[in-house]
Amino acid sequence: MNKAKRFLAALLVFVMAFALAACGSEKKESVDEKQEETKKEDSKKLEGTLKVMATSENYQPLFDKFAEEVGPKAEFISMSSGEVLSKLKAEGGTPAADLWFGGGIDAFMDAKANQFLEKVDFDAAKDLTADYKDSENYWFSKGITVVGFIVNNDILKEKGLEAPKSWEDLTKPEYKGEIIMSNPAISGTNYAVVNALLQTKGDAGWDYFSKLNENITYYSKRGADPSIKVAAGEVAIGITYVDKTLDELKETADVSIVYPEDGMPYVPEGVAAFANAENTEAAKAFIEWFFSNGENMKLLAEIEQKNMCVLINPKIEGLELDFDQKQLMKEDLSLFGSERETILEKWNALIGDKSGE
Repeated sequence: MNKAKRFLAALLVFVMAFALAACGSEKKESVDEKQEETKKEDSKKLEGTLKVMATSENYQPLFDKFAEEVGPKAEFISMSSGEVLSKLKAEGGTPAADLWFGGGIDAFMDAKANQFLEKVDFDAAKDLTADYKDSENYWFSKGITVVGFIVNNDILKEKGLEAPKSWEDLTKPEYKGEIIMSNPAISGTNYAVVNALLQTKGDAGWDYFSKLNENITYYSKRGADPSIKVAAGEVAIGITYVDKTLDELKETADVSIVYPEDGMPYVPEGVAAFANAENTEAAKAFIEWFFSNGENMKLLAEIEQKNMCVLINPKIEGLELDFDQKQLMKEDLSLFGSERETILEKWNALIGDKSGE
């Protein structure tokens, strides 16, 4: 009996020891598997540099996140959409960057027509609003820019002027020499103004711009120039993009934002991969990464201080527009690209030598 007990005890010890050894082996195998998976994930990361043609370097945190998760680090080249397009045409479509991030969609439409862009297909593209992407996936929108006025209250008070409330108000004789606007041939934001008002006013549109031109001394190069110069006291009224970044100007100058009563022009802000670029694959990877995760688009909203990306992907939760969409002018976005050259030819003939300061 004692021998049987001793045998059973020995057998139990053996079984327990075997079980512990097996468990330890499984844990080791599990750790090894995880390490191997990590190595595989790292090996999947893309290499090299992602050159980004952008309107601002403020997007760095977004591209740092991309670099951490996907691989390529970003290098920025700052240009307006009009400058990018002109450079592409002058250099036979050879791009200086891999990715085009931001700027008026009219330039992207023109670039597609000239075969300067690469097609980018990915699953999440189907979730994006059809009006804000190319039907063949050559360009996409990261948001929209809306346009209104910024006014310097000190200058208006000094000159006994009231702030304009509408686009029609800007043509009043009392505002002669008091208005600044960026050149629409360079600034996608202000091209949107010209195109939208021409669509709204029809044949009377060019008469309107002829009157407005009489009140403008010169046309600046960048979309940000009007707000900066109005805040600096150089001019009373600026035609400008409207978002929360303008609130910073209120800290240093007595300026106000005006939402025109007769509607706000708007333009989608493009994103695209350049064709024949050094690292087209990295550009395509960024586009898929960016639009496939709502958190990436939320980070962009935080950087830009506006929630326009919710128009692009309505499935994004936790973001709301800070204006009523009914304030937007009714625009046929397909005309932004197709009529661009014709409109700008007429525009240049209209303004003469006022461009470029």
